[in-house]
Amino acid sequence: MRFMRRPAGGRGDLPACVATIGTFDGVHIGHRRILERVLSEAAERRLPSVVLSFEPTPREYFTRGTPPARLTRFREKFEKFDRLGLDWFFCPPFNADMANLEPAEFIGRLLVDTLNVQHLVVGDDFVFARNRTGTVKHLHEAGAERGFSVEQVHSVVEHDVRVSSTEIRRALAAGGMNRARLLLGEPYSITGRVVDGQKLGKVLGFATANVNLHRRACPIAGIFAVRVRGLGEDRLDGVASIGTRPTVEGVEPILEVHIFDFDRDIYGEYISVEFVGKLRDEEKFPSLESLTEQMHIDANNAREVLSLNI
Repeated sequence: MRFMRRPAGGRGDLPACVATIGTFDGVHIGHRRILERVLSEAAERRLPSVVLSFEPTPREYFTRGTPPARLTRFREKFEKFDRLGLDWFFCPPFNADMANLEPAEFIGRLLVDTLNVQHLVVGDDFVFARNRTGTVKHLHEAGAERGFSVEQVHSVVEHDVRVSSTEIRRALAAGGMNRARLLLGEPYSITGRVVDGQKLGKVLGFATANVNLHRRACPIAGIFAVRVRGLGEDRLDGVASIGTRPTVEGVEPILEVHIFDFDRDIYGEYISVEFVGKLRDEEKFPSLESLTEQMHIDANNAREVLSLNI
């Protein structure tokens, strides 16, 4: 998949394409229904498939102090689009100029002049442009005038609830890992490069792989049974903590993963951590000894959870 951050300028940065627009946080099963339509239509028309999204997301831009927790950071989203087989990821910066585009300007600058869209696929709740005033009606009218077609895709509903990034955040916050997995179509995961840490876990007998979250807000916190990908062909079982480590007066949230029966230097490796089940919330212990005792309990509980989720 090819990536474009800023348009080169002038009509025809792409000769023509089938595209979609959205935040696609989590790339859940509802998003995938839209993306599958893009891929199918692009193949039929023999045109490249394009996803248009923004970085930062519009909601992050407008709620700078308390942004919604991100399900997928930029790299994770890119990797998911790539695995699905999309040809282009166009991700312009969302700034004051972008926020103030009127619907006609948005369509003209991004969809027509930059992407030369021939067919546009959007969700059934899609709005765009300044103050969210752009609607699908605007798209149809512009398409009739400027030569592109528009298709709306219905939302996916599971157990009478519309699948959405917001619903997945609710499930994760409540520790509902199975519910999140159903809505995502795969286990919730966080990816990142293993970084150097305080090595306290190693001193306590639980060496950990530390991964920075690279999020202004994380959708999960606590202790989890996990599986790790990226260190060979097999998934590796483990137990993980996401939090600030209050027992040792930590400040910044971090992901720490203890991989069972594993002894290898993996600093700098890029791993994916799948969250299978939540064991408990993070808490502050009175001593390192009591923390270590609880870590043994957590490890045993994680092994049990993982044995039931092959």
